Amino acid sequence: MQAARPSVPAAGAALWTTRIDRKSPVPLGRQLAAALRRDIAAGALAAGARLPSTRALATELGLARSTVVGVFEQLTAEGYIAAAQGSGHFVPPREDAPASAAAARPASDTPRLLARQASLLRAHVLPRRGRPRPFELGFAEVDGRFMTTWKRLASRALSGRSRLEWSYGDPQGEPPLRAAIAEYLAAARGVRCRPEQIVLTGGTQQGLSLTARILLDPGSTAWVEDPCYRAAYDIIRTAEAEIVPVPVDADGLDIAGAPAGGTTPRLLYTTPSRQYPLGMAMPLPRRHDLLDWAAHEGVWVVEDDYESEFQRPAAALPALQGLDRAGRVIYLGTFSKLLFPSLRLGYAVLPEDLVAPFTAARHLTDRQSSGLVQAIMTDFILEGHFARHLKRMRAHYAERQEFLRELIGRRLGGLLETRPAESGMYLVAWLPRGWDDRAVATHLAAAGITATPLSGLSLAARRPAALVLGYAGHEEAAMQRAVERMTYVLENETGLVMMTEGELASAGGAAW
Repeated sequence: MQAARPSVPAAGAALWTTRIDRKSPVPLGRQLAAALRRDIAAGALAAGARLPSTRALATELGLARSTVVGVFEQLTAEGYIAAAQGSGHFVPPREDAPASAAAARPASDTPRLLARQASLLRAHVLPRRGRPRPFELGFAEVDGRFMTTWKRLASRALSGRSRLEWSYGDPQGEPPLRAAIAEYLAAARGVRCRPEQIVLTGGTQQGLSLTARILLDPGSTAWVEDPCYRAAYDIIRTAEAEIVPVPVDADGLDIAGAPAGGTTPRLLYTTPSRQYPLGMAMPLPRRHDLLDWAAHEGVWVVEDDYESEFQRPAAALPALQGLDRAGRVIYLGTFSKLLFPSLRLGYAVLPEDLVAPFTAARHLTDRQSSGLVQAIMTDFILEGHFARHLKRMRAHYAERQEFLRELIGRRLGGLLETRPAESGMYLVAWLPRGWDDRAVATHLAAAGITATPLSGLSLAARRPAALVLGYAGHEEAAMQRAVERMTYVLENETGLVMMTEGELASAGGAAW
């Protein structure tokens, strides 16, 4: 009797195929039948999976259709597959299959052993996916002029008139792009390096992950700015390091005020050009003090130089790496925030003795960055498009910041305080004394607005409540509508004031 068609066949099963060994003495039809039996028994072709048509499978494997028809008829007779009128062949339910997925689980006393990192990673909250919501961080403005240039360079690379490497490339990164990055960093950031000291990465987060992999052992001590970039904290935490928060003041991290006693850290993470998220720059004397301390104590300093490209050139201080004479600084940068997030292209400038292990770690992680992306990026830099793009975006983001500050001042002047920032893609907005920024952020999220609470980026130090608002990648009209909704929430919702006067006093009073 012909079997009934299952109600929901598995669409992906239609792509099933296998290899046929034409040099084997085993007939081709028998090889195909054995492969199907094996995959059905192993569950690779699950119950309900619809098989390719005999015509499609014969074409895919280069067999006569009659051979495939014969195999299907044989397996149907054996009960491995079944035919459905007008719908081809599918894998029928197994009589001995468990009634539910839960029944298929191993007995409760069966060990399911995982590495310690699995528990840490399981607790990690993945970012929300979807269209950007107003004030969400991590987005960039992608304008028409940039897209036109990028498409033209991509077309040229794909036509074979560029530096495109079609085979596996250098895991350290293609030499022309590393040379272009070295030249750019020397001119723009005062970084002192040769192209051989640069390793391309998938962005700052991968750069920090690889750095932690080669520098930190479980139980190693790492000092981290407080407050800090949350992903940096999570990366170092999942490396099983002992994290010591180092509070920042109005001039950023001060190594003279670091925790006394205890274990000397293996690594220190800092954002000296624009402290994340508070936004101040570390003065030159503090930079020298930090480097002297690192050289004396043998500490590796990870310099995350995010958003430095949006500073006015006249106001930008040289990178820590350019001042370092002891080879203690690992400099991390990214193109993804400067161009578009899905680019996933960054770089690490390394002391020479770290290049080999860092490159090997990159190779073992995901081998290399896209050869196509590297070819396009090389031409984008060498032909001057990158410098023009940064100049244009620097002015654009300054205008966007001023627009948001004016909007907040006009509609929320009594509830949010903002101060002009030298550069960047976000703004810190301070709440009134006693407010709870986490509660405010929760209420705003319900209204469709993503505002990052400062307390969510703080590790130990208590600070006045504030919201971190991203303005890059958000249209002015969308931000205007969002501020109207913010006004309603902050003026009408209850439960936003949580701190007592005593807690306020311990938090340090006024905002930076």
